[in-house]
Amino acid sequence: MAAVAVEYVETVVVGAGQQGCGVAGALQERGRDALVLERGEIGQAWAHERWDSLLVGSGNRSVRFPGLEYEGDDPYGCPSGPELARVLRRYVAERQLQVREHTAVQRVECLPDVSEHDDVRFRTHLASGDIVESRNLVAAVGGYAAPRTPALAADVDPAVHRIHSRDYRNPRSLPDGAVLVVGAGISGQQIADELVDSGRRTFLAVGRHRAWPRRHRGRGIQEWLGAIPSLYAEFGAASGDGGPVLPGLPVTAVQDKSDDLNLGTLAAKGVTLVGSVRAADGGRLLLKENVVATAEESARSFRRAIDLIDTEIRERGFAAPEEHPAPAMPLDAVTAFGETLDLAHHAIGTIIWCTGFGPDYGILPRRVLDADGAPVQRKGLLGALPGLYYAGLPDGNSLAPVGVEANVENGRFLARLIHVDHVMRSGSSAPLT
Repeated sequence: MAAVAVEYVETVVVGAGQQGCGVAGALQERGRDALVLERGEIGQAWAHERWDSLLVGSGNRSVRFPGLEYEGDDPYGCPSGPELARVLRRYVAERQLQVREHTAVQRVECLPDVSEHDDVRFRTHLASGDIVESRNLVAAVGGYAAPRTPALAADVDPAVHRIHSRDYRNPRSLPDGAVLVVGAGISGQQIADELVDSGRRTFLAVGRHRAWPRRHRGRGIQEWLGAIPSLYAEFGAASGDGGPVLPGLPVTAVQDKSDDLNLGTLAAKGVTLVGSVRAADGGRLLLKENVVATAEESARSFRRAIDLIDTEIRERGFAAPEEHPAPAMPLDAVTAFGETLDLAHHAIGTIIWCTGFGPDYGILPRRVLDADGAPVQRKGLLGALPGLYYAGLPDGNSLAPVGVEANVENGRFLARLIHVDHVMRSGSSAPLT
């Protein structure tokens, strides 16, 4: 039997997505060591666990890391998932960050009765049987790890092909026939847009979400979100059954870059909007009669974002070009559908569940998680124990800490705390800031 290898590093980071690598990069800026452990490859989810044509709605300019800013000539373009993963891999290589790929974490042990002077507060047990000891542990596995499928999915006729958005790749990968997309967030709308453009008859079961203009008054929506923090209050947390759900990101990115993406533009393209699915009975789905109401609510959120930006421009005296008419979400093609959807009658052979993801922090001990298995945390960053941190969790209903570009601020915030911990523990006279 092989001996268990035990090594030590000051900070272990679990997860080599943009958040985990951002923490490692920020720690490197301060001269602190970190080891990033990744179950797959760097940028695993972006490169391999999303559909082929996914666009990152925050845009090229948001793809930045500690010490690395976007320098291209298309700041408002939307990169694909694999493109973002390539930038992340290049960043890791250029900075020579310590990232150990294909290294799954089995569990994290939070040692009891440790003092503020102890080097080892955590033992990270790897699937290989080896152990990494550390003073600090940053869980950067994000909140979009565990696919969520509604319980009613079990009541759908098994002859119908059913997949979650995580497993969808492109229209060619689906069986023949019409497709029902369930959920109107980023995944649902982008996938429905791709399907209808490919010639598939496409149905979209709507749900509550926020609609946003891609651009307004000469700037992209992500720039306005950064300049006007109050806009983040418009990010709604879509409630759901079956466990904790993170707030939904704004739907903006569209493949041809020629229009906004929302229920109105999808209906105008020929997507049939149907109500939220409330139950299933074999080949028949029971729906809420909420298509028009949901579209109207989404249009109001679109208008609210425009109004907030305009108000801030006016009150702050910003010199921004006028837009007449202002962007608006079209509702002309949105119509009611009814309370039932007969799958066979409409030749629907596939259902894609775009019903979101939940957090998966099962590697951590129960004592640092709440009753739903979500981390007990403050500000989306601070854990329930000294030295335990998170990167990529929302702060209340705000998604500010979750965005791609947020890795810079998150990473530097955590690196500052870890630096202060080191200075205080070592008795050094070095400055805390």
